[in-house]
Amino acid sequence: MTEVRLPDADATRAFGRALAGVLRAGDLVVLTGDLGAGKTTLTQGIGVGLEVRGQVASPTFVIARVHPALGAGPALVHVDAYRLGSLDEVDALDLDASLDEAVTVVEWGEGWVEGLTEDRLEITLQRPRGGTMDDLDDAATGERIVTLTTVGARWADVDLPGPDAVAG
Repeated sequence: MTEVRLPDADATRAFGRALAGVLRAGDLVVLTGDLGAGKTTLTQGIGVGLEVRGQVASPTFVIARVHPALGAGPALVHVDAYRLGSLDEVDALDLDASLDEAVTVVEWGEGWVEGLTEDRLEITLQRPRGGTMDDLDDAATGERIVTLTTVGARWADVDLPGPDAVAG
C-alpha cells in the first residue's frame, strides 16, 4: 500500500499523468472516495498521460465513456458506477469486452467490478475537511490523500509514483 498527499486538484491531475506512465492495456483501476474527493480529477490526469482523445469528464449520466488513444497507447474506458444498482447492470456494460485493449478506470467501482480480473489497482481518495462544506464547494483547493493498493501478480514489481511525481 502506498499513500500520497496531494495539495490540490492540479497536483492530483499531475499524479494521474505520472500514474499513466505505469498503466497499460488490460489494467483495471478502481477508484473509491466521497463526492468531491478527486476521482474524476485523477482520471483527467490519467487521460492526459495516456494521450487520449476528448475531454475526460464525469460520465455519471452516460455511465461509461471511451476515449480512444491519439497515438500507439491504449484507449481509456472511464466508467462511473455511482448510479448502478445491480451486478446485472455492471454486466450489461460489457466492460470485459474492452478490458484487454484499454485502461479501464471505474469510479465508485468498489464492490462492483473486482470480478472482471484478478489484477487491479485500487485507489482511495480522501479530502480531509475542517467540518465545513467550504472545501467541497471549491474543488480546485484542498489536500487529497491518495492510497494505492495493488492486487494480483500484474502489480508485483510495478514502481508506483510517489509524492515526487508532482514536484515542480
